[in-house]
Amino acid sequence: MSHDFDRVIERRHTLSNKWRKYPADVLPLWVADMDFRSPEPVVSAMRERVEHGVYGYGFDDPEFAEVFADRARKRYGWTISPEAVVLIPGVIPGFNVACRTLTAPGDGLLMQVPVYPPILRSPGNHGLTRDEAPLGRQGNGRYVADLDALRAATHARTRAFLLCNPHNPVGRVFTREELGAIATFCLERGLPIIADEIHCDLLYSGQRHVPIASLGPEVEQRTITLMAPSKTFNLAGLKVSVAVIPNASLRERFLAARGDLVQAQVNIVGYAAALAAYRDGHEWLEALMRYLEANRDYLGEYVSKHLPGVSMVAPEGTYLAWLDCRGARLAAADPFTFFLERAKVAFNDGALFGPGGQGFVRLNFGTPRALLTEGLERMRQALRG
Repeated sequence: MSHDFDRVIERRHTLSNKWRKYPADVLPLWVADMDFRSPEPVVSAMRERVEHGVYGYGFDDPEFAEVFADRARKRYGWTISPEAVVLIPGVIPGFNVACRTLTAPGDGLLMQVPVYPPILRSPGNHGLTRDEAPLGRQGNGRYVADLDALRAATHARTRAFLLCNPHNPVGRVFTREELGAIATFCLERGLPIIADEIHCDLLYSGQRHVPIASLGPEVEQRTITLMAPSKTFNLAGLKVSVAVIPNASLRERFLAARGDLVQAQVNIVGYAAALAAYRDGHEWLEALMRYLEANRDYLGEYVSKHLPGVSMVAPEGTYLAWLDCRGARLAAADPFTFFLERAKVAFNDGALFGPGGQGFVRLNFGTPRALLTEGLERMRQALRG
């Protein structure tokens, strides 16, 4: 089956947040939402469900958990019981419920920064302190896990660690060795792990995702892993995600903490889409990753050749590039404002990702090459003045 990822699909009239947030003359390369049509098996499954015409309350069929568990074993070498799989309507609700499960007001939540803004905001939702451990940054700009920073950021009231892997926004896919060091640290400090692994399927050549919970039984028993088909198959608007909690007692606490805060069931159309994606979306995903890798490499070459003062390290995962604009001479207070006003291109402002994000923007290259090229050309002209 061929997949036309070069096709430009009109989205401005579909209530798309990505395409409606900014004026019509602004090209949106910001939020983590691809501009590609989802796999045909997903579209067909939703069409069949919609044409049934009755949309009452759903039922948690065991098939989804079985398909998910089988996929986890084949894709990550991670053996989990279907009973460990809990459907939830989003990874953001997932890590917020996990915070309710594992902490109390006044406790601390440890995280590596810069990081995805909803992760940054989660401590404030629960009366927690934000215990920030800066990622290490090598001379070539590549980020690494910094155990000394994690130790320095941990205090007596730190109660949990929130991991983002693959990391948003810096694009690292942490190695087994890095994750092992983090897991050992958390075990030594008695810190359960909340693992946001939503980008786990979006990996480039030579990379392999290691769920931190798969490192061993002791780690698995203290970890809540959050995954979803949303980024992988472009289903974010359908609100379907998964919490994997092998520890039965911890799972019961998570379900109790969820309560009425998050509805127990995902919506029935989203369920049909997620099941079809996980069961039948592999071939589409393989084609997608070839296209994204070509986009990533094209972007890196363009930045190096044509955007003076801007640099990037090729992401190992995700379809998000973390552009360092600190070397550019910008006639604006920050690169986000400069490119929005001068180039009419919208990115995510790096400052919103916390300490270490000032002077950066996050660019979404999950878009047809023609749109990516247009955005880069606009940036080039703006930098020329």
